[in-house]
Amino acid sequence: MENLTVRTPLKQPIVFELEGFYVPPGYGPLFFFLALLTYIVTLLGNGVVMWVIVTDKNLHRPMFVMVCNLVVCDLLGATVVLPRLMMHFLMGQKAIAYIPAIAQAFCAHSYGAAIQTILAVMAYDRYIAVCEPLRYHSIMTSARLHCCCGLAWFIAELLIFVLFSFHINVPLCGRTIQHVYCTNRSILRLSCRPTPVNNFYGLCMTWSLSTGVFLVIAFSYIKILSACLKQGRSDSSVRSKAFQTCATHLVVYLLYEIASLIIIMLYRFPSVSRDIQKFFGIFIFAFPSLANPFIYGIVTKDLRNSVKKRFAARIHHKH
Repeated sequence: MENLTVRTPLKQPIVFELEGFYVPPGYGPLFFFLALLTYIVTLLGNGVVMWVIVTDKNLHRPMFVMVCNLVVCDLLGATVVLPRLMMHFLMGQKAIAYIPAIAQAFCAHSYGAAIQTILAVMAYDRYIAVCEPLRYHSIMTSARLHCCCGLAWFIAELLIFVLFSFHINVPLCGRTIQHVYCTNRSILRLSCRPTPVNNFYGLCMTWSLSTGVFLVIAFSYIKILSACLKQGRSDSSVRSKAFQTCATHLVVYLLYEIASLIIIMLYRFPSVSRDIQKFFGIFIFAFPSLANPFIYGIVTKDLRNSVKKRFAARIHHKH
């Protein structure tokens, strides 16, 4: 009788229930405060980076324009999961309607796709900057820069749009989404029938995108390393300059890939607690978005100096 009920398509309007975390009695406000603090620091850190880049004309260069795109991506990732997580901790709210669920899942996957395509474009930019320094400004013109950034977002959004177009006319029979937030996979698990086309496209898209981005970044850094070894023999400052130019990008890429690898490994071991899996599902959105502004500030000298000047000028103006 239970199986018969599960296979009965849900009637409109559909309202899902997120499984969420197990919150011990009395700990909801504490978890809410931690999530709120993480979100506020993320907004402030990314906001400062964007404000400094937009207002400082010396930073109106291709690398920092791409950093701005990465900031937008980080803000999207944090906003996808943290506000609803705070509502879950504070009020125990787990219900989510069909349209908001699809929107949240779409934005979550858009974050994952866009951050990779933007990092691929940044790798190409660093390759041109280090390997073709004399031709850099003629190659990376303003038009080409905006074309590359627009293409990165277009490819990411197109891939995700096709992924979610498969949701049309898929009858859903369950209500409980076994996660803290909605994803394509968690929603399709509630389907009344198998979804092989959806699964095949999702697998091919993920593999192709990740592999393509890795190849672009690997090619770029092999060329950069080769150029550094050749030029570094005559000028030791070349290596230092190349390091400062590329270190931020490489650290951000490795941070995202390591977080993704941890999640993939955890889901391959059923013995791992579901709450731990859910925690790292939040981790891939929250931690890179929180850490990236500090990585930019610590490693990128021009951005760090600009931030110092801006705040010093404001403090001096007040006194």
